[in-house]
Amino acid sequence: MSKISYYTAEGLKKLRDELNQLKDVERPKASQAIAEARDKGDLSENAEYDAAKEAQGLLEMKISKMEETLANARLIDESQLDNSKILVLSTVKLKNQANGMVMKYTLVAESEADLKTGKISVTSPIGKGLLGKSVGDMAEIKVPNGTLKLEVLEITRE
Repeated sequence: MSKISYYTAEGLKKLRDELNQLKDVERPKASQAIAEARDKGDLSENAEYDAAKEAQGLLEMKISKMEETLANARLIDESQLDNSKILVLSTVKLKNQANGMVMKYTLVAESEADLKTGKISVTSPIGKGLLGKSVGDMAEIKVPNGTLKLEVLEITRE
């Protein structure tokens, strides 16, 4: 049984584009590499042919996995989301109680997470610890170096 993943319109488009790239560009390249290696003669001692076949197998496995992910992907309707609690696609302003630092994160699907742009996964320890919290709540999240105490200052959708 496959698990359902939730995506923004942007994340879903990126996934489809990557799958199309693999199917329309990479797959023909792999077939061409096999054909070129096959033309070089004896297949029993042809390492280039073996490598091309293995690369094709890995590519097909990646395509299959992406097709499964896409089949189980669901688009999130942002207009239906509640702003009173932290949910997927919530942008939250948090205050670290230990050092007073204020941080801003957007909770996204695991595949869209990118810490550099402030997008954290809802399946990460911090993401899980924030889900369901409201403004003014204190989230105590166990992380490898102890417990983070984060106060929820603001919840928005951007």
